[in-house]
Amino acid sequence: MTVIRIINPMLYWPVQNQWNNTVTSCPVSLRRRKAGLLPSLEDLLFYTIADGQEKIPAHKFITALKSTGLRTGDPRLKECMDMLKITLKTSSDGVMLDRHLFKKCVQSNIVLLTQAFRKKFVIPDFQPFASHVDELYESAKKLSGGQVADYIPQLAKFSPDLWSVALCTVDGQRHTVGDTKVPFCLQSCVKPLKYAIAVHDHGTEYVHHFIGKEPSGLRFNKLFLNDDDKPHNPMVNAGAIVCTSLIKCCCMLMLLTGCGFNRLRFQSERESGDRNFAIGYYMKEKKVGLCSIEVTCESASVMAATLANGGFCPITGERVLSPEAVRNTLSLMHSCGMYDFSGQFAFHVGLPAKSGVSGGILLVVPNVMGVMCWSPPLDKLGNSVRGIQFCTDLVSLFNFHNYDNLRHFAKKLDPRREGGDQRVKSVINLLFAAYSGDVSALRRLALSSMDMEQRDYDSRTALHVAAAEGHTEVIRFLLEACKVNPVPRDRWGNTPLDEAMHFGHHDVVTLLQPYHNKYSPQDTSSTT
Repeated sequence: MTVIRIINPMLYWPVQNQWNNTVTSCPVSLRRRKAGLLPSLEDLLFYTIADGQEKIPAHKFITALKSTGLRTGDPRLKECMDMLKITLKTSSDGVMLDRHLFKKCVQSNIVLLTQAFRKKFVIPDFQPFASHVDELYESAKKLSGGQVADYIPQLAKFSPDLWSVALCTVDGQRHTVGDTKVPFCLQSCVKPLKYAIAVHDHGTEYVHHFIGKEPSGLRFNKLFLNDDDKPHNPMVNAGAIVCTSLIKCCCMLMLLTGCGFNRLRFQSERESGDRNFAIGYYMKEKKVGLCSIEVTCESASVMAATLANGGFCPITGERVLSPEAVRNTLSLMHSCGMYDFSGQFAFHVGLPAKSGVSGGILLVVPNVMGVMCWSPPLDKLGNSVRGIQFCTDLVSLFNFHNYDNLRHFAKKLDPRREGGDQRVKSVINLLFAAYSGDVSALRRLALSSMDMEQRDYDSRTALHVAAAEGHTEVIRFLLEACKVNPVPRDRWGNTPLDEAMHFGHHDVVTLLQPYHNKYSPQDTSSTT
């Protein structure tokens, strides 16, 4: 007799090595793939996108790629995109890719593409998450309060209707909405970045020889030092000026992301910066120009994502900041980053953030993503009105708050989990507890408000499984304590009583028979 073995190719996709961030397959799979017994990763990716077709349109591949959160301009996909352009120009078909051409295009970046299409990124279902972000954006867009900062003439020229949000995850997934291409100056949003650079260059002990770590309780531009004659923290103007004196910043900011310098705005800042000059003279330093670093919302989100990613730039993979610098920066952003609103923001949002008078809010969700919100109208404390609303709504919808209990906060969404994953796990736990006769586990599941009548892919319930295994205590608990339906029918029309009779569990038959007799034929048919 010939035995045909059907191999599920998805079992042989590579897995990520948690130690060195590389992707490997098991040795057996590698040997079999090299011997031609298994399809290559490129072939598997082609079959995933092709849906049974022999060729796929190039735009279908691009659309599928964007749905994962990656962009065609991602530096990590440069070889793939360059080869795709060359292939489309030289192929006779023009826009269609067969398996050979597709493999030629993707093989240089197959590891990253494999991770993306296996949903192994930090946000596996990126499109639904992006849709939620768009809804939050539209909700905040309706706000009309606040005033554009006018004490710096160049800032006063911005329209109050400008509003944009950009995010970048630690895996380089990107999403933008609104006026994300409009350049603006970082202003105070640059303070955590230059503090991080100072700590990266000189270490914590040296930097804090000159700067404190405590919230000041005073205005950010107050002419005041702490009891040790130091600025209270790097997020006030005095501390930021000291940080500036410790670093050579522009080259590091270029590593974080592309940015420019707006000389006209720098002149405007300097002409209206009497108080900052006074602080500088008071501290015998005059380095006050970094607020004029110019970014877009898109590029600033990569800066925030670098902080979220422990100092590694997510779109280049290059280490820019040390873990020590990132940890210290996020701690100070959490306690001191939002002017006189820092305590309220930490309470309601619970995430590290830094605001600036240009209307920006740099928000970090550690190990997940960085976000940049920008809208010029400010509240009375100098924070973006729309930005504050967006951040508050974000943690109201998702369990991103530092102190959300991830295990028991069921009412909030967790975009880090793949869709349907939780339900699958709950069904497995329920049916396995019934299979093994573990009444204690079933009690815990019932106490957690789990639906004890959940079904698997064959419409079998925990009662079916317990009856087939002969576990009378489990059946008694499900019927008496959980009040489950005693006559559910599976795919083949069998009830738990049928299972008990088939496997010869007479004590279970005796237990189930009275419940079965109580149900009329109409009741029984309604459960199928």
